[in-house]
Amino acid sequence: MWSLGMHLASGDGSLTEDNSADRKQVLDFIHSHKPDTKVIGLVSNFSEFEWDSESLSQMLAQPQARKRAILQLLQYTQTHQLAGICIDFEAITEKSLPVYYRFLDEFRSALHASDLAILVAVPADNDDYDYRKISELADYVVVMAYDEHWSTGSPGPIASMDWFSSAMRRLQGDVPSEKMILTLGNYSYDWEMSEQAGEDGLPAAKGPAEVRTFKDVVFTATWSKGEIAMDPFSLNPMFQYEDKNNNTHQVWMLDAITLFNQMAMAKPLEPFGIALWRLGSEDPMVWEVLGDTPDFNGRTAGALGSIDYDYSSDYQGDGEVMSMVRKATSGKREIDFDKNTGLIITDQYTVFPFPSLISLSGAADRKVALSFDDGPNPSYTPLILDALKKAQVPATFFITGYNGLKYPSLLKRVFAEGHEIGNHTFTHPNISKISWLRLRAEIKATELLLEKVIGRGTRLFRAPYNTDSEPVTAKELRPLELISSLGYEEVGLKIDTHDWQELSAGEMVKKALEEEAAYGGNILLMHDAGGDRSQSVKALPGIIHAFRQKGYEFVTVSQLTGKTRAEVMPETSKQSTWSEWGRNLGFNIINLGQDVLSVLFVTGIILGLSRTLFIMGIALLGMVRKNGSAHLPEKEFFVSVLIPAYNEEKVIRKTIDSLLIARHPESFEILIIDDGSTDATYKIVQEAYSEDPRIRMFSIPNGGKHQAPNFGIEHALGEIIVTFDADTVIAKDALVLLAKRFSDSAIGAVAGNAKVGNRINLLTRWQALEYITCQNMDRRALDVLNGITVVPGAIGAWRREALKQTGGFSADTLAEDSDLTVQIIKQGYKVCYEEKAIASTEAPADIKGFLRQRFRWMFGTFQVAWKHKDALFRPKNGFLGFFSLPNLLLHQIFFPLISPVMDLVLLLSLLSAALNRWQHAAEFSPDTLLRIFCFYSIFLAADLLSATIAFFMEREEDKRLLLWVVPQHFFYRQLLYYVAIKSIIASLRGQLVGWNKLDRAGTVEAA
Repeated sequence: MWSLGMHLASGDGSLTEDNSADRKQVLDFIHSHKPDTKVIGLVSNFSEFEWDSESLSQMLAQPQARKRAILQLLQYTQTHQLAGICIDFEAITEKSLPVYYRFLDEFRSALHASDLAILVAVPADNDDYDYRKISELADYVVVMAYDEHWSTGSPGPIASMDWFSSAMRRLQGDVPSEKMILTLGNYSYDWEMSEQAGEDGLPAAKGPAEVRTFKDVVFTATWSKGEIAMDPFSLNPMFQYEDKNNNTHQVWMLDAITLFNQMAMAKPLEPFGIALWRLGSEDPMVWEVLGDTPDFNGRTAGALGSIDYDYSSDYQGDGEVMSMVRKATSGKREIDFDKNTGLIITDQYTVFPFPSLISLSGAADRKVALSFDDGPNPSYTPLILDALKKAQVPATFFITGYNGLKYPSLLKRVFAEGHEIGNHTFTHPNISKISWLRLRAEIKATELLLEKVIGRGTRLFRAPYNTDSEPVTAKELRPLELISSLGYEEVGLKIDTHDWQELSAGEMVKKALEEEAAYGGNILLMHDAGGDRSQSVKALPGIIHAFRQKGYEFVTVSQLTGKTRAEVMPETSKQSTWSEWGRNLGFNIINLGQDVLSVLFVTGIILGLSRTLFIMGIALLGMVRKNGSAHLPEKEFFVSVLIPAYNEEKVIRKTIDSLLIARHPESFEILIIDDGSTDATYKIVQEAYSEDPRIRMFSIPNGGKHQAPNFGIEHALGEIIVTFDADTVIAKDALVLLAKRFSDSAIGAVAGNAKVGNRINLLTRWQALEYITCQNMDRRALDVLNGITVVPGAIGAWRREALKQTGGFSADTLAEDSDLTVQIIKQGYKVCYEEKAIASTEAPADIKGFLRQRFRWMFGTFQVAWKHKDALFRPKNGFLGFFSLPNLLLHQIFFPLISPVMDLVLLLSLLSAALNRWQHAAEFSPDTLLRIFCFYSIFLAADLLSATIAFFMEREEDKRLLLWVVPQHFFYRQLLYYVAIKSIIASLRGQLVGWNKLDRAGTVEAA
């Protein structure tokens, strides 16, 4: 593409840059949006509205002048990082053509030495040009296929199809297709016609034609009732009209239809590229033809029948305050596509299109309005108000409803001190990326808040991130359309302090002055929230002083537009009592919801952190104070091992074999109680162990989980009763170590170290991690306090005397082992933990089985807590009543309820931060996210530390499981929260819950 360039200023080769400010904007836009685009500079001899043939001839004739021009152009390409230069010298005299070719040769050598391209623009039908020679000298030849009739000539078609076809045939042999850039016109000429005919007898013009854009001529045809139609001979559209002075005008056009025809005709030439002249004056539908290679058929032609202004608007007035006066409307034209020629031969405009009309206001000489976005904020808004009050300067505050809801007193102060308040949406979204429904809700919510807090509305709106403050495309105009329909004016800006980039106060003052000098403008942007605005507060007095020094008066936005504050912030009509009550209730619920979420998040962090640190500390204390059963004297007990079994044919032999090969007391027996199995459990045991005197087998009708162990206790001979689940595989010394702990007569029960033995997938590995870091860690700590609440059914030992006193296992709860453990402590016994008595058990390997098991456990735990509520805070029950049972309620009920809230707050913070970062990276502030992440990280760090210590206490464990601690928190624990909440609901409803036995797979490995 070509950027704005330079023109020949004199015959000595001096060049002058055209529109340097526009050039800078163009290059900045290209480099920021498509940095890989190659930009070509343009040099011409067009000056003072004409082609300067004399200066061009002088420059070409002088070697020194040619050299000066070439050096200037080379410097221009280096300064602006251009990919080459296009030469557009026109009105070259026949005498100057030979030296013109010499100039091209010299310039080509200079450009190629710097790896730059040379392009040469040539008219399509000038017999004086040697097109073949030019093609040899240029990298690309830009063929200008327009101006068959030019502005200073006689009226007529700009590029008739016969003329265009003839020119293409003539160039085909001279300009290689790989070098040809075919430039097609899309603009109009408007000639005021003379009453006298020309020398050729044809209608003549009074003077040069006015160059008009497509939009201009359509508007002219609209008010003059002109009829735009295709001339059947040239296939160029045209019309005639009379102006207000009754002068006749003739208008010839090039539009999307002529472009279609020209591209269809030029397709066999296969030019290297297509260019458009003039950008900004084109029929908006040309982009349906340009771009991706179209099919020049009836379907593509038909799409040109509708005319839509998707990227062009009309403006009235001046300033940075906008409102939409008129929506864009589509136009229509009747098209007739000739399949034989492949051309459109009829182009009749039937409905004229209209672009959107946008009203601008607020332009005023030496007046500036201070505006502050994103507030209010308790840290910065009061300081800004103090500074404004001291300087006696009014301002306009564009508030977000979310912050206004949190700090209503600041809204009242802003209004009370004479400032204006504008709507900045409720949650600060990028309005170009949300739905109309969401935008409307955002605006309305903030509107209702203002009515509630200060009894006023506002007609001023500013989009967050200053989105679409200068809308052009239809997509950009849609928010303005909605905003205007709601009665708002959109307030833009031209002077930006860039305080959102966290500049120093001095840099902000400098930036504001630079933007005022470059762009003018009357509205200055700052922020009073959305990040650290301390430098904005410091910069404010300096900005006020600097602008006053330049003669500016500080006003409000309403004053810029010639209105009063009462007009832009009207009093709201009195609402009915019910309406006002409903509105207040709504905002109070939102406030309460925010507060509740914040309180629950902090509470969850504190409770979780406190409990983790307490359990960890007590467990470490217990490890230092004693070493399991090592200090106890040797004492022989008769040990009875009970294995209740129900449909355990896959696992029962492995469990019994592990018991038989393990160390055990001399007085030892195993009782297998088959609880009405429907599979081959009893048969397998009988066939395998009927000859072993140490093993006794019983078969009883199924009567519930408590019945089988109680039957075993009744028939057991031992002083110590050890219970194992039928899937348990014990370690070699586990039985002896359990029995040894009963040498202390105060011990009523011993909990063994249960581990997951089937670590076959992610779910079972997470359960293994939970057993180590949570269940066993808790037992280590509660052992010190005599507050263990469950001796696991997988591996536990009981003093027979204690069982007699408590009545054995009860049917009152689904957690019969926990119920019995609490009963024994209430009887005055101690319950301890033997970490070296290890047993491997089978954990559920699928989600369904896991949820069923944990639901039974959790529901049973609630039943135990409720059954033994009389033990709460009773001194005689020690830590059981003061810590263990409250911990059960806290950890099993309250914490699972608020833990999802903690995760939700983190997730919402991450999503909000990601959305803000995506919508506008430059203004993104991660402060809130970092605070939440910091709290959450402390909690996770404590969790990880506790897990590490748990593994330190169990030195033989697989340390690789530690890698799953953090992922476990975000996935596995969500399953536990789900089970806890489901159990709470079932408890509150009084729902009956069955046993839900786990299906065994027999995948436990030896302990």
